[in-house]
Formats: sequence, C-alpha cells, structure tokens
Amino acid sequence: MNIKLIALLTVFIPVLGSLTIPLAGRISRQARSVWSVLLGAVTAALPLLLLPFALSGKQDIAVRTLILGLDFKLIIDPLSVFMSIVSSFVGFLIIVYSLGYIAHERHQDEYYLMVLLFIGSMMGLVFSANLVFMYVFWEIIGICCWRLIGFYREKDHVLKADKAFLMTFFGAAVMLLGFILIYNQTGTFDLTAMRGTLISGTAVLFILLGMFSKSTTMPLHTWLPDAGVAPTTVTALLHAAVLVKIGVYAFARLFLFTFSLPAGWRDALPIFVVVSSLVAAGAATVENDFKRILAYSTISQIGYIFLGFSVYTPDGISGSLLFILMHGLAKAGLFLCAGIVIHATHKRDIREMGGLIKTMPVTAVAFLACAFSVIGLPPFGGFFSKLLVITGTVKAGQVWVAAVALFTAVLTMFYLLKVFSKVFLGEATETAPEKTRGMVFVVALLAVLSLLSGLLVAYPMKLVETATTSIIWWNP
Repeated sequence: MNIKLIALLTVFIPVLGSLTIPLAGRISRQARSVWSVLLGAVTAALPLLLLPFALSGKQDIAVRTLILGLDFKLIIDPLSVFMSIVSSFVGFLIIVYSLGYIAHERHQDEYYLMVLLFIGSMMGLVFSANLVFMYVFWEIIGICCWRLIGFYREKDHVLKADKAFLMTFFGAAVMLLGFILIYNQTGTFDLTAMRGTLISGTAVLFILLGMFSKSTTMPLHTWLPDAGVAPTTVTALLHAAVLVKIGVYAFARLFLFTFSLPAGWRDALPIFVVVSSLVAAGAATVENDFKRILAYSTISQIGYIFLGFSVYTPDGISGSLLFILMHGLAKAGLFLCAGIVIHATHKRDIREMGGLIKTMPVTAVAFLACAFSVIGLPPFGGFFSKLLVITGTVKAGQVWVAAVALFTAVLTMFYLLKVFSKVFLGEATETAPEKTRGMVFVVALLAVLSLLSGLLVAYPMKLVETATTSIIWWNP
C-alpha cells in the first residue's frame, strides 16, 4: 500500500473534484448529487486505508519539490490520520444530509463545490508539513466559509459572511506574521526540521491570535453565532467537521508536536481558554435562538479541547483528541436535528416551539442522545473525553481550572436540556412532521455513533493514545 499516494489523493480528490461539480450540474441535478456524494465518500474512505499505518505509530513524509525552495510536504502520522478520518467522515454525512436539505435551493452547484473544496482544504491543512502550505489551505477554507455563510444572498446574510471573513482573515494575516518570525529565526518553513525549536513569545502570540479567530475563542468569537444565517448544513460543517477544528488541530501540530513554548505560556493558556469556555456557556444559557445556542455551545466546547492541549499532560492531550471526535459526531447531530426542526417549522426561537416529539420522535431522541454526549454523561462518548481533559488538568496542578471546567459542564447540561424541553416537550404548537428520510437517517446515525463511541471507546482510544505518544515523546 502506497502511503504517500493515499495521502496525496485524500487532499487532491476533493479539491480537484470540487471544480467538476458545475459540469456535473449541467448534466442533471441527479448527476450533481451522485457525484458530490461519491467524492465525499472517497474522501472519507481514503484516510481509513492509512489507519493500520497510523496505529503502528510510524511517520512518513510525501515531498514534491517546487520553486523558491518551497516543498509541498505532507506528513502522515497518527495525528494527521486521526484528524483526517474525523473531519472527512462527518463532512461526508453532511453532504448526504444536504441532498434533502437544499434540494429546492438555488446555487446548488456553488454549494457543493464550496463544501467539497472546504473538506479538501481541511485535508490539505491536516497533512501539511510546511507552514506556507498550511497557511494557503487555511485561507482557502476561509474563502469557502465566506461564500457558504452568505449562501442565501440576502443583505443581512452577506454582511455576516463578510464579518466572518474579515475577522478570520485578520487572524490569519497576524498568524502569517508569526510564521515569518519563525522563518527569520530558523531559515525554514519545514515543520519536521523545526521540531523542538524554542520560538519567541511574539511569534506565539501572533499564531495564537490566528488560531483563536478561526476556532472562535473569546474575544474573537462573535462571527460564529452570526454565521447561523447560513444553511444548517453549513453551520454543522463549520462547527462539527472542519472550521472550528482547524485552530485546535493547528495548536496540536505546532505547539505540541513541533515547537517548545516559552516559559509562562503553559500557565497562562489554561486560564484563558477555560474562561472563554465558561463565558460562552453562560451566553448559551440566556439565548433563545436555536442555532445561536448551539453556536455558543461550540465556543464553550472548543475551550475544553484547547484546555486539554494546553495543560501538556498525557491525559489532557488524549482527552482533547478524543473530544475532537466526540464533539464532531454529537455537535453535527445537534445542528442537523435543528435543521430538521427549522426546515419544518420555519422558526428559530425555541420559545415559539413545543411538543415536537409527537411528530418528530426520531429527531427528538437523536437530539437528546447527542446532547448527552456533549454534556458528558456516561456511557456516551463525550463523558470519556471530558473526564480525561479534567483529569489531565488536575494532574497539571490546575485544580481550580478543572473546577471551572466542571461547572461549565453543568451549564452545558442546563442549556441543552432547556432546548430539548422547549422544542420537543410540552404542548404542541403546530404539526411539523419529519420529512426527508435521508436527513432523519443521518441524525439517527450520529446519535447511535455518539453512544457507540462511548460503549466502544477502547477502539478510538488506540489511535488517540498512539497520537498522544507521538506528540509528547520529546515534549517535557
């Protein structure tokens, strides 16, 4: 099995395949749908072929020499394989769900083109071992995000898409300055050549601003709740599969795998991210817009992931990696359940809903199961990831930070159960049956996977532990 070829195909099949979507759309709507699903399925299947290699703990590099001394270099290791499997799989399910959700919308060629380019660029970023190409894929994702948030073309939607683009572009530009500072220090953009290098605090600050803007850590978070004007499939893609995961993955790749942080940052980062998580959870408790509640929830949960990484303990790192999987499955389920509800009721204010469990039983049960995982209730997958993050935080000596994280989990339980109660319980305000079988099937599958990922947590933990070992073997 050619490991390098599989990695290259994982990147370029969705990237180049996305450009053929308009051609398929000219043939017929059915041809476009089939081709989009096929490209998504192949992209999700290819990283699975790398799984035996990743579980062995090995690392390989695919290199294509280009001009100006820049090499297109891909790193195939447990961390990149894990992230590619999670992102591509959830992205594929969102494409399947989209067939019913946007079946009657205009601009479908652009929609599927951008979604596949989005996923393909994530694959490029995940496997990239060169700071320049990591930045290039980072910016392509930002452009796709801008077009998808403004999909409906209404003035308010376009303005909010512009806001998202400008905030994330600002972060990316500042991050690029950090990359330039690193190049001036090391003379290379090659991550594998810089492993173990101690970089300046200024470079760390610039890079973190870029990560926090993309992964919506406060105060650079405000664009994400506003992005709820996009189709629900897009918001699920942003929250669960690709966009907000970019920052946490980049943190792991750069500040755990590659560079050694200056003194002081390891003490400050856990405090900063847990405060962001707490404040976002508080915002979710007072919000009434269905999608904005889930958006603030994402900001809060991303804080958990950053927390596990920033405490630099094996339990914390393993918990954060596992949480990327668990949050991806469960948050995609929550957003896609919200899509079914909003699609049927044409309402987003949870105070105007109620009793929908009678007409949407599968959606209601799926929402509750995914909520349990995000909350962290056993035996759902989210329980094990949050437990490891908190355990790792305690082992790092940050006991009060762990206490704040626990309180944040209590707030998460409060606002998600409030949503379930307002939307699905009580007196029915209207009849809104579950419509598209494909959409219902996807949310049911995500709910089942949120449970099975907990019951069978030993299996994903094998890859998580291997990735953790590959990250920390050198990092004290």
